[in-house]
Amino acid sequence: MASQPAATPADASDLIYFLKALPDCRMRRGIRFPQWWMLLVAILAILSGQGSLVGMERFAKRHRLTLNKLLGTDFGKSPSDSTFRLLLAQLDVAGFESLLRGWMTAQPGVAELDTLVCDGKTLRGSIAETDSGAMKFIAQVSLYSETLGVAIAQTTYATDASGEIQALRQLLEAVELEGVLVQADALHANRPFSFTSPSAAPTS
Repeated sequence: MASQPAATPADASDLIYFLKALPDCRMRRGIRFPQWWMLLVAILAILSGQGSLVGMERFAKRHRLTLNKLLGTDFGKSPSDSTFRLLLAQLDVAGFESLLRGWMTAQPGVAELDTLVCDGKTLRGSIAETDSGAMKFIAQVSLYSETLGVAIAQTTYATDASGEIQALRQLLEAVELEGVLVQADALHANRPFSFTSPSAAPTS
């Protein structure tokens, strides 16, 4: 997992500063585009409504000249959808999420996280029937920060192999919880979970 960079006030709002701290997991041979650049383009594409790999490719191609000008690069071509696919397949996801949390909490004027809300959802199209006739599906658990107004951590799990309690515990272990109120369903307000959680803060 990537180490968290110690941001100065000048660096705090600079997402590129944080992205460059993430080690590149790709083989060095054949790399044409820096990892930080591709991740930044992917983020910008998603924020612009391009949620697919092809959409990322189109975004990068459409805005290549503008990106070169703003980022000080000089790329004559744009990465293809397969280039984005290879990068994301090898990406240190946990390290990337940690860096994004660090960037969000380092923004000027952002106070310490005061309330985290747990939200669980079923991923569309993931419901299937097991051999025994029971239903299984892929679920996603997110931690939503009321202070930041965004989800700062999320994970997925298969209901036939794990559960929401274990998924939430995994997320809480990656977040600094001192002085933080965690709100979750009554499912999580049980004695075993409270005792094993690294947080001394109450859950509700």
